[in-house]
Amino acid sequence: MRLEVLCEDRLGLTRELLDILVSRNIDLRGIEIDVTGIIYLNCPDIDFETFSDLMAGIRLIPGVKDVRKIQFMPMERHNTELISLLNNLPEPVLAIDLKGSIDMANHAALSLFNTTEAEIIGEQISVLLPSNNLTKWAEGKVTRHREQLVIDGLDYSMEVTPVYIPGESNEPTLASMVMIIRSIQGKGEFEDSLPLQHKLGFEHFVGASNRHKTLISQAKKLSMLDQPLLIEGETGTGKEMLARACHNRSHRGSKPFLILSCASMPDDVAETELFGHAPGSFNHESGYTGIFEQADGGTVFLDEIGEMSPHLQIKLLRFLQDGTFRRVGEEHEVHVDVRVIASTRHQLATLAESGEFREDLFYRLNVLTLRIPPLRDRPNDIGPLLDLFLTKYVKQLGIAKPSLSEKLLEQLAEYQWPGNMRQLDNMALRALTELQDGQLSVEQFHLPQYENVSTGGLNINLDGSLDEIMKGYESQILEHLYQSFPSSRKLAKRLNVSHTSIANKLRDYGIRKN
Repeated sequence: MRLEVLCEDRLGLTRELLDILVSRNIDLRGIEIDVTGIIYLNCPDIDFETFSDLMAGIRLIPGVKDVRKIQFMPMERHNTELISLLNNLPEPVLAIDLKGSIDMANHAALSLFNTTEAEIIGEQISVLLPSNNLTKWAEGKVTRHREQLVIDGLDYSMEVTPVYIPGESNEPTLASMVMIIRSIQGKGEFEDSLPLQHKLGFEHFVGASNRHKTLISQAKKLSMLDQPLLIEGETGTGKEMLARACHNRSHRGSKPFLILSCASMPDDVAETELFGHAPGSFNHESGYTGIFEQADGGTVFLDEIGEMSPHLQIKLLRFLQDGTFRRVGEEHEVHVDVRVIASTRHQLATLAESGEFREDLFYRLNVLTLRIPPLRDRPNDIGPLLDLFLTKYVKQLGIAKPSLSEKLLEQLAEYQWPGNMRQLDNMALRALTELQDGQLSVEQFHLPQYENVSTGGLNINLDGSLDEIMKGYESQILEHLYQSFPSSRKLAKRLNVSHTSIANKLRDYGIRKN
């Protein structure tokens, strides 16, 4: 619960506000004071009777003009908008504290270093960029610094900007550093590796397997319809690419195609992004037009809809029924003509059965469905895809297209590709940076050794209860896979379960690397 208190600038008024909270046993999680005469309070949710009594008590304080409930604290909204802005920048951006630890990395930075946010936050910048010593910039007053560096064999320009905060004596104090990395080539690989941002059609999809041809044929048919479309597929299979191609082929192709990631925003922020808010809903500011309204006549792509909160699931279900919705803080309804395309890496049917996803929304979304098969199930597509990626990157690197060793495609086809096409794309670039004699071999791809799990290679002990038999079998599978995916995070991603669950099982079974 967040409250906005409009008041006069009176000595002791803030203290009286806090006394009212204490008298009603209401905890204070945060407070912000605006110089314009507004005090913001962040408290836990309370029942309606206590809330009504609290609001009445606050209004009785001398100097209080009004009090009302709001959705965000000013700093909450500011921070969310800033993070959203950084994540949409095409250039990699890193924030580094004075000890050299990475505080923040946007999506482009994670893509450039082929890592995850959990792995990079808290890491020393000297580990990520061992040839660059940033500690010297933390000494004394620092100005903007620019230098060249090499990442995975490619040349980049790095610009470091110091962040100063005024102290009590108005003397600026160095607080952190912001690093922006730009490709020296005309187009950075992190820009060109995302063809989704161009007018993408089905002609940009390559593949020779029957599964690929069937998928594209079905997608072309479903793209012409207006009903909701659900795209299922593992991470890295190109769900957003397929959604954009479906939009561009439809009669809505000239209208907007807007995206919301259901897993990257807090619930209240996502609701505002989707439906907008009325003028005056947040700190007397002007109203905001949500994605559904902006995309009128076009398509809205809801990425990872399996992560959507129950509250938003209800609102989305209502919108899918008749195309109407209410902006946050507004009473009248708005009607738009928008097609919804959703994607998920989960099995929505399983989530619906377990109660983690609304069954009625699942049935509403599951009318038209496209399932993108993982790369390991269509090895015939690896050759055409590799040729596409090599053609793209040799042009950027300014080198001749290499030949392929005789066994390369056969060895690539035997690998399981847990990261699918995105992993193949990244590995193709990495292989080209290690090219020496004009021929690519499997050594440049650095593939972990992997053997298909089969019951013939595992010893199943049928003694004991069913639970004991299953635990023994599970232990053998985990031990077998752990040698090919030698970290709890990699193994969790391979098996599509939580990192905590895998870490606990490895500990319980005493599984270690060979």
